[in-house]
Amino acid sequence: MQLYCNSLTEYKRLATLEVKVGDLLIGNYHPIRIQTMTTTDTMDTAGTVAQTIRCIEAGAELVRITAPSKNEAENLLNIKNELRRQGYHTPLVADIHFTPNAAEIAARIVEKVRINPGNYVDKKKFETIEYTDSEYQEEIDRIRERFTPLVKICQEYGTAMRIGTNHGSLSDRIMSRYGDTPMGMVESAMEFLRIAEDLHYRNIVLSMKASNPQVMVQAYRLLVHTMQQELGHCYPLHLGVTEAGDGEDGRIKSAIGIGTLLEDGVGDTIRVSLTEDPEFELPVCRDIVKRYANRQPESPAANEPLVNVPYDPFNYKRRESIHIENIGDKQVPVVVADYSHHGPLQPADLSAAGYAYDEPSDKWNIADAAADYLFTANQAPAFGLPGTLRVVLNAAYWQTLADKAHYIPYFTLGEYLSATTTAPLNFVNVPCKQLDAPEIGALLEKLTDAAFAARTVLVAEASGNSAMMHVRRFFAELLNKHILSPVIIRSVSSHSNADEHLIHHATEAGALLLDGFGDGLWLTNTGTDTAQQAMLNNIAFGILQATRTRISKTEYISCPSCGRTLFDLQETTARIRAVTHHLKGVKIAIMGCIVNGPGEMADADFGYVGSGVGKITLYRGKEIVKRGLNSDVAVNELINLIRENGMWVEKN
Repeated sequence: MQLYCNSLTEYKRLATLEVKVGDLLIGNYHPIRIQTMTTTDTMDTAGTVAQTIRCIEAGAELVRITAPSKNEAENLLNIKNELRRQGYHTPLVADIHFTPNAAEIAARIVEKVRINPGNYVDKKKFETIEYTDSEYQEEIDRIRERFTPLVKICQEYGTAMRIGTNHGSLSDRIMSRYGDTPMGMVESAMEFLRIAEDLHYRNIVLSMKASNPQVMVQAYRLLVHTMQQELGHCYPLHLGVTEAGDGEDGRIKSAIGIGTLLEDGVGDTIRVSLTEDPEFELPVCRDIVKRYANRQPESPAANEPLVNVPYDPFNYKRRESIHIENIGDKQVPVVVADYSHHGPLQPADLSAAGYAYDEPSDKWNIADAAADYLFTANQAPAFGLPGTLRVVLNAAYWQTLADKAHYIPYFTLGEYLSATTTAPLNFVNVPCKQLDAPEIGALLEKLTDAAFAARTVLVAEASGNSAMMHVRRFFAELLNKHILSPVIIRSVSSHSNADEHLIHHATEAGALLLDGFGDGLWLTNTGTDTAQQAMLNNIAFGILQATRTRISKTEYISCPSCGRTLFDLQETTARIRAVTHHLKGVKIAIMGCIVNGPGEMADADFGYVGSGVGKITLYRGKEIVKRGLNSDVAVNELINLIRENGMWVEKN
């Protein structure tokens, strides 16, 4: 199988062409660049300049500004001139949808123009249309006619371009032939790229953005594969998860999508799209990118590279496994809460893992995001636990207990292979960095025995820069040997602050889950203190939610706002979240305007989209339900719509 990266077992950047954006070079092994996008009205020159400066001073190496019409495109000159007058020379990018004439104006002014192939020439009407081959070719010819003038202007002015596909704005023509798929996203971009190649214009960056990290990752991988096969070279890639949302959830979702690709050396510039002021996106970008700055390749994650890939990296399929109690097979991944560094446990301590003890009634209240297992290392809790929670102990300590039946032992590899006493359910640590060790070979051999496998849950972990690759290599070994034991992914972070812990866990565990690997998640920070227990539990369930492997809360698909936004997006998102956060499994999209809003409705149950100043249109899936609502009543109307569709529940 032709891969989408240089190696699945060793970190190597993907070779790409070099693109020049002003004085900034992207691709061709240059550092991974970070960027953001303004949220001001582009006609507000002073406001846009001020926000752009804040973004630059926060670390942005490119700043994108929306240009929805000719007027905004022309005003980019005033913005650029004022920035230059104040001594700021960071390249500017014009964001274009629907309006080729605005793109042609902007390409003469700024250093880069972003076009969306889904709506630059094509229109999105959500119509099911069957195209004959000749009709389809006529549409391609029309794209060539409308796109060629922009390419020639970019050639003349030395302007770079991003061909940026959005999952939510694929054209009806693409949808008719490819459907709402990663392949459709790739073909949407390739149609434009082929025209640019014919015109000998290569100063191009590409992107494949989606609000679902799984779709996004598959689309980028397919794009690389397609370019390698068809062109023999790759263009630089701009990575991002669109409409990621805000707060912790937005950061987790972005880190999973972007980090999964960067781990394999794929990606040359990134933008983290948060429903927050744009300068707050840059610290997250820096935390993601610095994992790869000056990263030196470690020894490969096995003696031999992974060449014959035993899974499909372009299509999600969960690894087949047997079930042992509530772990494995078709059951949702479990969560292990790590209390190994905690002092003597009290009932109140378990609130961080989703269990709130009510002393007057002597009852436990269990949250949707409640851990399934508690690792307490060398202490057995001295109080009654809720019946759904199991305790895991170090095997050496477990062996000393008279009452072994109520606890699960956690063995080292050597302990398990030599143990004379085991339990019906045993956790076994597998140090995946040592895959060539004889002990791992002996374990895999034993796991071919059904009775042995039926009591063994593997806990896969590794350390160092290539930790994710080592664990992935272990999963490949299990697939090749047809071993079906459940596997819990243990991600260990040794970083110094909460933001870096989040990026580490989301990237390393999320990348594996997106490929269908893992029957559970166990997050550990070295030197964990009590205050971090709740954070780790939230991150674990956030990773599972973002990878769509376990749903425990409402999901918000929320755009990052820009100059096209027609209402206060941050305030509105907060209001909607406040009244709907208890609706487990419901997906609500909150979009500032109609550019990507309707398209993203395909992945949401309900949509709240700006359709005019102070006006809101509500969607059920892709269907418009109510138009032109005043924003002061629209949130209540959204609640009524959820009720009408039987998806509303009252808060406890």
